[in-house]
Amino acid sequence: MDEDVFDHRPSVKLKVLNKLPENPEIGQGRFPSWLHRTIPRGGNLFKTDAIVKKYNLNTVCEEAKCPNRLHCYSHKTATFLALGKACTRNCGFCDIDFTKQPASPDRDEPERIAFSVQELGLKHVVITMVARDDLLDGGAAHMAEIIKSVREKNPGCTIEVLTSDFNGNLPALDLVLNERPEVFNHNIETVRAMTPRVRHKATYDRTLAVLRYAKDSGKASFVKSGLMVGLGETEEQVYETLQDLKNAGSDIVTIGHYLQADRRKLTVKAFITPELFKRYEEYGYSLGIQQMYSGPFVRSSFNAGEVQALAAAKKE
Repeated sequence: MDEDVFDHRPSVKLKVLNKLPENPEIGQGRFPSWLHRTIPRGGNLFKTDAIVKKYNLNTVCEEAKCPNRLHCYSHKTATFLALGKACTRNCGFCDIDFTKQPASPDRDEPERIAFSVQELGLKHVVITMVARDDLLDGGAAHMAEIIKSVREKNPGCTIEVLTSDFNGNLPALDLVLNERPEVFNHNIETVRAMTPRVRHKATYDRTLAVLRYAKDSGKASFVKSGLMVGLGETEEQVYETLQDLKNAGSDIVTIGHYLQADRRKLTVKAFITPELFKRYEEYGYSLGIQQMYSGPFVRSSFNAGEVQALAAAKKE
């Protein structure tokens, strides 16, 4: 039994791309075989959901309608969404709720996340956040407290943080980096030409600057970034983005397929084939990027522990 990866299918016709032909064939809006998933089975799915609910936590799995949610929950893992579940940015690709005035951060959230990591038995945890432009530090101090709490209660667990750009506030960024997460992740999301349409406030160059600053600090073992394809970008633009990420110091890069979670969000312009994902991966390696992870269902946090372990083994 297959699980459709959209909650709502777009009503537009979609083209299937391998290379970028001059007159690409227009499809009929049906998902190709590589964008269907088998529904996982087993009790861990329900156990993970119960633990998340027990500690009253938000996950990006739920809030962003991630197509990998059932897979990850069935493996007793989840990506925690800190600082609430409403974002102060309204990006064209993201289904997380938007508000200009979100609730104040929960002071006990760091401890609740730490206990949840402990109960799930995680060896690698990914903690992401909503953008909090309403806060002077963008929520950086709160993220630092989460790292401290998780590390205190789970000393053997590696920590990956996926943060906002903190509006380019470097002292705020330092608050997170000073806690020395094993992986510092900040996504570039899309190619330069499409950034103004895809992202609400973040800019392409500011993302590169954040990544470069994190790399130059030497405070994270790995610097990571990721982007989506299928939004209408060209193959050459993806190659340019990979080069920019390499120049900015990215050790790990993920590439996944954009999927429309809601009719209000940007529509998918093309179905990208596994063969093209493979070419992107090979190109990234040819540039010297340490670890590439590229495929239709890849997300920043998907199989993040395994990706980090592969990068660490290569580093050794």
